[in-house]
Amino acid sequence: MNRMTRHALTASVGVLTTIALAACGNASTPPGATDRNLAGTSGTTAGATGATTPGASPNADAASGEHNAADVGFATGMIPHHQQAVQMAQMAQKSAVNPKVTSLAAQIQAAQGPEIQTMTGWLTGWGQPAPTSGGHDMSKMGDAGMGGMMTDAQMQQLSASSGAAFDRMWLQMMVAHHQGAVEMSGVELRDGKNADAKTLAQRIIDAQQKEITVMQQLLPTITS
Repeated sequence: MNRMTRHALTASVGVLTTIALAACGNASTPPGATDRNLAGTSGTTAGATGATTPGASPNADAASGEHNAADVGFATGMIPHHQQAVQMAQMAQKSAVNPKVTSLAAQIQAAQGPEIQTMTGWLTGWGQPAPTSGGHDMSKMGDAGMGGMMTDAQMQQLSASSGAAFDRMWLQMMVAHHQGAVEMSGVELRDGKNADAKTLAQRIIDAQQKEITVMQQLLPTITS
């Protein structure tokens, strides 16, 4: 074997050795490393997606889907309507003498408090101002399509009453208040576009119609 042939063979062995080492290097990659790399990429994507999940969003209660002016009007009007109902419920828990009135008041507050927060979240998500509680005269709310709202004078009259007279007045006022909420919710079902808002409107109708029936049945039992 001459010198040139030996040199060629040596070079060929070197190339083959390099290829073999490269193959071994790939074969020695820990199983699942590619999967881990993909998982890392997927994790990054999931993290980005997770940032937009309701739990992480600053507008966690924002209603999904499209909305229109009727949806905005529903939330804008129902928030102060609910706020007054909660205020009346708090008054009943302090002043009512009939335990059924007290229990009903607690039920109303427990339902409508969270709904206020939900609708406030919607308005924030829609880029609309949310009504603030307190410090406003309710006397013109009925003219704004918010039926059943008590005037400041009526609220003061309720606050000044006591005993069975309070219970009877509270029930009468809350029946009218609920009837107004049912009417407002009916408008949302008819004219609204947002699915979440319409779902809440139907829930309000169902719950408050039942409460109206309970209060109307309770009223004759309130004696001085």
